[in-house]
Amino acid sequence: MATVVPASSISALPPATKTEHGLPKHGIIRRHGGDLKVVPEPRALREQIRAAASEVAATLDRLQPLSRHELEAHARQLLTALSLPEGYAGWTMVMLAGAFWREQIVATRCDRRLMLLPVIAEHAAHCPRAANNGGRRPKTSKASNDSSKHVNCLLCQTDAWRQQALEHGHQVLPAENSPQLLHKIVGGQIDAIVGVASLNILEKAIDKVLLAGIPCMAVPLLSAELTTAASDADWVGEMIALPHCPNAIRHAKPGPNYGPLMQAATGMFQHGELQRLMPRLRGGPSLAELNGHGVAGLDPVSGTEAIAYDFLVKGGKHSRPFITLAVYDAMTGGHGAGPNSAEHVASLPDAVKRAALSIEIFHKASLVHDDIEDDDEFRYGQRTLHRKYGAATAINVGDYLIGLGYRMVSRETAALGAEVTADILDRLADAHMKLAEGQGAELLWRDARDKRLSAHDAMEIYALKTAPAFEAAMHAGLRMAGPLQDYVQPVRAFARHLGIAFQILNDLADWQGDNFNKMIAGGDALGGRPTVLWALALANSTPDNRRRLEQLATQSADATSKVSEIQRLYQAADVFAQAAQLVEQHRLEATAVADALDPPALQNLLYYLIGMVLAR
Repeated sequence: MATVVPASSISALPPATKTEHGLPKHGIIRRHGGDLKVVPEPRALREQIRAAASEVAATLDRLQPLSRHELEAHARQLLTALSLPEGYAGWTMVMLAGAFWREQIVATRCDRRLMLLPVIAEHAAHCPRAANNGGRRPKTSKASNDSSKHVNCLLCQTDAWRQQALEHGHQVLPAENSPQLLHKIVGGQIDAIVGVASLNILEKAIDKVLLAGIPCMAVPLLSAELTTAASDADWVGEMIALPHCPNAIRHAKPGPNYGPLMQAATGMFQHGELQRLMPRLRGGPSLAELNGHGVAGLDPVSGTEAIAYDFLVKGGKHSRPFITLAVYDAMTGGHGAGPNSAEHVASLPDAVKRAALSIEIFHKASLVHDDIEDDDEFRYGQRTLHRKYGAATAINVGDYLIGLGYRMVSRETAALGAEVTADILDRLADAHMKLAEGQGAELLWRDARDKRLSAHDAMEIYALKTAPAFEAAMHAGLRMAGPLQDYVQPVRAFARHLGIAFQILNDLADWQGDNFNKMIAGGDALGGRPTVLWALALANSTPDNRRRLEQLATQSADATSKVSEIQRLYQAADVFAQAAQLVEQHRLEATAVADALDPPALQNLLYYLIGMVLAR
């Protein structure tokens, strides 16, 4: 058990020195591993660290937003001053953030605060009160004050917190709902976040929150096991009940706000704006206007256009067009992410928007063809085009989208200039060829008898398939803003690391059945696609397990049992943890590239991209 030391030790804490970019001089700090997520066990020790965190927060410059790196640097220094182990770093960061932003949260209206709560509905069987009520929990808000044996039941406590938050006018969201959290941040629906969750869940949320410059405060659960988790319930109650004081001083300036740029990227794919930026040439009814009659009601000539436009508005995160818009904005003053950003974003030239559109159109075309080649059943939670209309029609729609993507740039010579247009088209063509090479390598490996694969080879395929699209998106934004000789190599390196990390995360998500693209867990293994997970399993398995993996790769078997066995072999080789470490390695490499770039608006954007693209 750690020894509780006097809070006065904090007086010896040296200020964290920074570079001109606001990062600690000692470089990028190692990100959280499992060893940095230890919750201080004695309540007295938690109170001691919490009080010390408040003292440290009072010494910080409130005129600047707090970054993830600075937060971790201060947490480590605090623990060193108190002679406490670094395992408490994650918990201490949460306490520091809450102390730093407390006055900002008080200055925020309650209805603009978002309360994050753990998802525990599936654990109702562990609630004594529910067990005595036919499996149903009684409606009560007194759970946390009840002196009966369920006093530490997280299920009842969470019900009470939810009720309390709603009574105070807070918005409420499950802490695990990362996409919805990002949607609320980007959509400007919230100004502050308070919450309670495990340290694992809080870590997933903190990057998005800090990158957005949103004030946040949280109380970590004392355990990641929700069936046995307890909490500092009194701290949670105090946090929820923080009053709204409109005259409270808002110390820290907000960080960059990329919400309007993100909304602009997504808005380009809404029916009205899409029609304005690239009017349909053939006319005829859209698929939505056919009221479910499908292709049977389409005019043969306008049908391809209708299917293509319908697919463009179906879904996606639109991260690539956002990158183009945001890079262009960063290189022309960064006004789209600052005060009055909505006005600046609305005034972005249509030529810039069309170039951003083209990047996403190419991406959508690649998805159509990729789904055919892999015979995937779902895309954006719906049946893939080739499953809906047949492979021939889907191939043709993909080809149409490729032509449409080039046309969106080639027709902007008058606005962009011939040289700029040629440079963008050249980079798009290069990205298109690399994508085909990467996909070709994947297909050849899939159909080969020899299923050996190294992690290096898998990541080279990833670099060809994913990185060029990010590079082209950044290149287009840079080139439309001016010359880019000094940025070619850094952008290529940044895109490579970001693309590889992104693809590895997709591999990991494939085993979760992400309900967004493929929906079926283990689809990559069933489809025989070369992945880093497969390569790591071959490299780290016992000889018997390696032979079994190779047999499964060429063997026809029941899909459920095959996926189950491959997953067991993956777990035996510890590939999921190793893949997560690779993601972290490439995240750090991408961050190192961003550290060396100017102007600051571009650097901040690259940090944001790392957090956004790798948000899983």
